[in-house]
Amino acid sequence: MKRISIIETVNQIGKKVELYGWVNSIRDHSNVIFIDLRDRSGLLQVVGGKELKGLSSEDVVRIEGVIKSRGEKYINKKIPTGGIELKVKKVELISKSKPIPFEVNGDGYKIDENTRLKYRYLDLRRQRLRNNLETRSKMLQLFRQKLSETGFWEIETPYISKATPEGARDFLVPSRMQPGCFYALPQSPQQYKQLLMVAGIEKYFQIARCFRDEDLRADRQFEFFQVDVEMSFVTMEDVLEVIEPIVIEVYEAIGMKIQQKPFPRITYQEAMKKYGADKFDIRKDKKDPKLSAFTWVVDFPLFEKTETREITPVHHPFTSPNPEDLHLLDKNPLKARAWQYDLVCNGYEVAGGSIRITDPKLQQKIFKILGHKKNEIQEKFGHLLEAFEYGVPPHGGIAMGFDRLAMIACGEENIREVMAFPMTSGGQTAVMDAPARVNKKQLRELGIKTIDEEKEKK
Repeated sequence: MKRISIIETVNQIGKKVELYGWVNSIRDHSNVIFIDLRDRSGLLQVVGGKELKGLSSEDVVRIEGVIKSRGEKYINKKIPTGGIELKVKKVELISKSKPIPFEVNGDGYKIDENTRLKYRYLDLRRQRLRNNLETRSKMLQLFRQKLSETGFWEIETPYISKATPEGARDFLVPSRMQPGCFYALPQSPQQYKQLLMVAGIEKYFQIARCFRDEDLRADRQFEFFQVDVEMSFVTMEDVLEVIEPIVIEVYEAIGMKIQQKPFPRITYQEAMKKYGADKFDIRKDKKDPKLSAFTWVVDFPLFEKTETREITPVHHPFTSPNPEDLHLLDKNPLKARAWQYDLVCNGYEVAGGSIRITDPKLQQKIFKILGHKKNEIQEKFGHLLEAFEYGVPPHGGIAMGFDRLAMIACGEENIREVMAFPMTSGGQTAVMDAPARVNKKQLRELGIKTIDEEKEKK
């Protein structure tokens, strides 16, 4: 006999089957014992006697038995296997579970989140989170499929690279082989994908893992995924015309309703005047969790002033100014518009992109406006500027925030609910107790001393 999944039992009435799974619940009526057996595919009622004695919730078992139809009045219409049950012939206890710290049958929202994340391997047993991970998996497959069908090549770029100022703090990785030097985990594959355009790839995508040392919030984690796309010989219209139907196909394939197609467009200035922000929620029925309302926001300013900086990019320093506003760069750069476009959905920014600068002189000018010195420009960006001297095509792209798109699709309000092992709000991977201290030998190999170590010497 070969093991089958629970969902397959609906076609096995009258047949002997072998099932593996977890004991989801137990109802002991003395002579007759009922358990709900759970595997990834669902639940099945199991009926037996002494064979089921001694089992407890979350035990892992192997069960042999015969699939029987339930009587009409005993059918459970809430689950796909509600019309059948398994009559036990043999039970094998594979792994005993001690009492678990919280129930996994409900939605889990009222359980302390730090406890849930500490025991995430238990939390992921609940149906809601399994559904979220399944939806996430389907979306990843669909994005890959649709982009590949459109002629894009999936290409991976390095995880350890160079620290360059792109807006957020870098996560640094010390180098053992080059003492005193550091790699940086990528905030995005921005420069690599532009170099791929210089290489003549023309259509690139990547499900890219990105890292940013920013304050955490409900829709932001230290590490996250982007559906990263870049293409050559395109205008903003070309990028939007490629991406919009793919987003529509992916969302509709997982059962989402889209309020308006094609997506409406609004300028940044209009959005700020009407909604007071560049991301907003225009759903007509906000109680419908399966409804998504997408809008393109265009005509962003190239630069902005913040509390900490006199001038900083609204998007990133590689975004092309609108050609009509090039004359403003010398006189009033804060008035210049960018060839930038964002996609917002249900109050969240879910994608952002731009047409890139390909003129090395213009790129250097932007760096100087941002306050970078000549030697710093060469040190941080010299590789990109040199590449632009060897024949660079016009290009642009977009990065879709995959975790946010999955969060909206799953009807969740926190990005952590669609990630397998997310960070806590305090920046810890609770299930691994990370971050953690390392031993002094490891630090010495890297040529690093900690402040605590220096204090100990004093």
